[in-house]
Amino acid sequence: MPTVAELLRTAVERLRGAGSESPRLDSEVLLARVLGVDRTTVLAHPEAAVGDGQRIAFEADLVRRASGEPVAYIRGFKEFFGLALAVDPRALIPRPETELLVELAERETMFRVAGAPRPPDTARLRIADVGTGSGSVAIALAVALRRRHSLDEVEIIAMDVSADALDLARENAVGHGVADRVRFVEADLLPPVVAPPFDLIVANLPYVASADVDGLPIAASFEPRLALDGGPDGLDVIRRLIGRLAEALAPGGAALLEIGAGQGAAIAELATDLLPGWSCTLECDLAGLPRVAHLGDVSGRGRG
Repeated sequence: MPTVAELLRTAVERLRGAGSESPRLDSEVLLARVLGVDRTTVLAHPEAAVGDGQRIAFEADLVRRASGEPVAYIRGFKEFFGLALAVDPRALIPRPETELLVELAERETMFRVAGAPRPPDTARLRIADVGTGSGSVAIALAVALRRRHSLDEVEIIAMDVSADALDLARENAVGHGVADRVRFVEADLLPPVVAPPFDLIVANLPYVASADVDGLPIAASFEPRLALDGGPDGLDVIRRLIGRLAEALAPGGAALLEIGAGQGAAIAELATDLLPGWSCTLECDLAGLPRVAHLGDVSGRGRG
């Protein structure tokens, strides 16, 4: 029987030849999957023998990965914000950079919930996750707020234009015990009429320019194009949402929008044109690149 080290050596060479951007990591993760252990165990026991059944299953996974299929789809889940979320071609695979959006949403929510006394009859804070996809942002936020004993203070509504994506999101909500705390709604961005308005809107919408989608790594071709293609300048969908913020946000409300690394100046210009009197600040990711735009009506006029 082949050993772990022998299988990994062959797999790395094969995936490198197929164009994988991370052949060693891919090989280790996929072998760990078929062995039913974590990657650390694989690395710690290179001399371990691998049985025929496991070797055949590993070979099948390598065929899929060599064709370009994302490792997350092969495994059936993706780690995000400390959670294991089910993923499949119904929705975009959650990216690590989107964790910043959750962090900022949690911070914004806690500021509003705990920043001032809230009488017992105060309405719950209304939060919208627009373009929820697999539900990653809404579910991660709900779990984080539950951990901070603040989930009862909010109402989270997650929206997507794709019914298939919403089905996946509901499955993830069930898996993490928040199916009764996140409401899923099929909508093109927001419902035609928003009433009552939201206190916080978060969104990770398509922001890749149409001409650039086909140039993404081949793994992206397995994901729904609808979740990637942001139109000619990458901002078509985000522009539509910004155009509705004045009506959709309550007075003093805020919106957190994930953007592409090179779109900061364009977003600021959009905010100036479509939301005069509003603030637009940019939050950077760990690489120091603009990643989330924070929009708010500093004039206090609210809707209108």
